[in-house]
Amino acid sequence: MLTKKHIDQLKREVTIEFPPKRIISLVPSQTELLYSFGLEEEVVGITKFCIHPSEWFRSKQRIGGTKKVNHEAIARLQPDLIIANKEENTKEDIALLETRYPVWISDIKRYDDAIEMISMLGQLTDRKSQSNRLLEQINRAFANINLPTSRKRVLYVIWNEPIMAAGKDTFINEMLHKAGFDNAITSPTARYPELTTEDIISLNPDFIFLSSEPFPFVEKHIERFATNFNNSRIILVDGEFFSWYGSRMLLAPSYFQELTKQTE
Repeated sequence: MLTKKHIDQLKREVTIEFPPKRIISLVPSQTELLYSFGLEEEVVGITKFCIHPSEWFRSKQRIGGTKKVNHEAIARLQPDLIIANKEENTKEDIALLETRYPVWISDIKRYDDAIEMISMLGQLTDRKSQSNRLLEQINRAFANINLPTSRKRVLYVIWNEPIMAAGKDTFINEMLHKAGFDNAITSPTARYPELTTEDIISLNPDFIFLSSEPFPFVEKHIERFATNFNNSRIILVDGEFFSWYGSRMLLAPSYFQELTKQTE
């Protein structure tokens, strides 16, 4: 094995034994990406929220959650690479982990950030051909989206009590735009603002999307929102297609096309 230096998306230099043979992923969407690269033997640990692929969720060692990792479980796995994310994981966990292991961190707010991450992880894990093929497929799929004839204003709700929405400076905002919608949140700096009933009435969005994650909105929540915000149409949406960066992006354009049909 060779020792190689890689730069992560925080511009940090990470030195690893290449190619890595014992990888832990702390990010659900990036776990799914590693699966698409064919890293069955190399990935030894995942979080309890890494539900895709289902066979890994059932069989791989779980090392806690994204916000609270089990450091003892990680130590037992003796990783030679940990893959994390600036937003998904806590500063405290990362600070401790990086004193003991190579930790590569992604930072994704834009479509191009996700594309860069896929390419960089392909290089980091010795899967360049797989990542290049996936990138070609993702870019082609997004290029072929048929956008709606008029762009509707959408409030994308991620949490209940308090109500929180995805703002401009987020990957979700980028996916809304790619799908042909405009974010009803106009502030350029509020990433996940808390909103009152009066705030939402003032925004007066055409649609309110209730995401399946991180808060698990379901049918029963539609009635409450419809009562309070009867000028907006309420739709449940699959949050994975708006917030998972990685191989899930390959499936997002077809989902967006079906969603567009519901909003025209």
